[in-house]
Amino acid sequence: MTPTYGDLSSDAPRMTLGEKLWQVNWILVLVICAISAIGFAMLYSAGNGSFDPWSSRQIGRFVVGLVMMIAVAVIDIRIWLRLAYPLYFASLSLLVAVEVMGEIGMGAQRWIDLRVIQLQPSELMKVAVVLALARYFHGPTLEEVWRPTRLVVPLLLVALPVALVLKQPDLGTALMLMMIGGALFFLAGVRLWKFAVVVVLGLGSIPLVWQMLHDYQRQRILTFLDPERDALGAGYHILQSKIALGSGGLFGRGFLEGTQGHLNFLPERQTDFIFTMLAEEFGFAGSMTLIGLFVLVFIYGFVIGLRSRNHFGRLLALGLTVNLFLYVFINTAMVMGLIPVVGVPMPLISYGGTVMLAVLFGFGLIMSVYIHRDVRISRRAHEARL
Repeated sequence: MTPTYGDLSSDAPRMTLGEKLWQVNWILVLVICAISAIGFAMLYSAGNGSFDPWSSRQIGRFVVGLVMMIAVAVIDIRIWLRLAYPLYFASLSLLVAVEVMGEIGMGAQRWIDLRVIQLQPSELMKVAVVLALARYFHGPTLEEVWRPTRLVVPLLLVALPVALVLKQPDLGTALMLMMIGGALFFLAGVRLWKFAVVVVLGLGSIPLVWQMLHDYQRQRILTFLDPERDALGAGYHILQSKIALGSGGLFGRGFLEGTQGHLNFLPERQTDFIFTMLAEEFGFAGSMTLIGLFVLVFIYGFVIGLRSRNHFGRLLALGLTVNLFLYVFINTAMVMGLIPVVGVPMPLISYGGTVMLAVLFGFGLIMSVYIHRDVRISRRAHEARL
């Protein structure tokens, strides 16, 4: 007899498509739309008061992504459980394809040109890693997770994409993948002493890692420690970002009135440094409004994860929320000079098709967990299928 993935609990009968659409957390959808609208406005400003070339494209991608998000949300959570590994290996294959046919931009080989969109597989991998680890850790009990041999497979699931991303090279994304993996390990119940061992080994390997870094990566770290050592070169980005942040004051200079951005002093204002442009034009109040909206999303994500009655959904929602948090935290810390510049975009705000679609796909999975929160999945039946 072929094991199943568990039946719906008695208090959660099978839902029709209409009932699932009714169950969609529409308040969360509205918050996502509000954040994205801020992004459209800032890209309009980055284009000097024009929807071209960035804002109009971003709006089109968001509409497509929003439809995809709802479609993903209504798909049964057990189907995503079955698709977790295939989606992971598909994303891994795309990372390998980058090495063969990838487009080179800004000194790195990270994109595949699909004509319609420049696909960046490393962004898709952030979601795929969460899916794969959530599926893996759904099966074993807590006692089994404590066994070191049980961690070999999930370590490989993280290490393989990290190695491929480092080869591009993209240190920021590689670090994000490691942190996402670490978060899933923690949520799955891996004991803290094992994290301590990893930290000690990591600190001990710093001299070796330093020698393996590319020259521009070492320069970024040195610039972070002393931005003024090369104010017109490596330190230019962060110094201009700090000037823009400071000039915004409490309420900002006004929409379309930012001097650092519109006079082209602020580099990459439509991507990595778009939060700086927001802070210059809308000040501390505008920045905190955006951060507040993201905090609301984080709260929704964690509550949805904790509410799930199956372990896979719980790990999936919590892992994807951590992923979103890392995006926001790293980008804001980077533009404020609290960490080195690593090229991590602000989700739903920065210009970029793959990031937009990957983040909305992740939101769709979180909403799928919410809609199917009372679905019970037998962990032992899952183990039998592996």
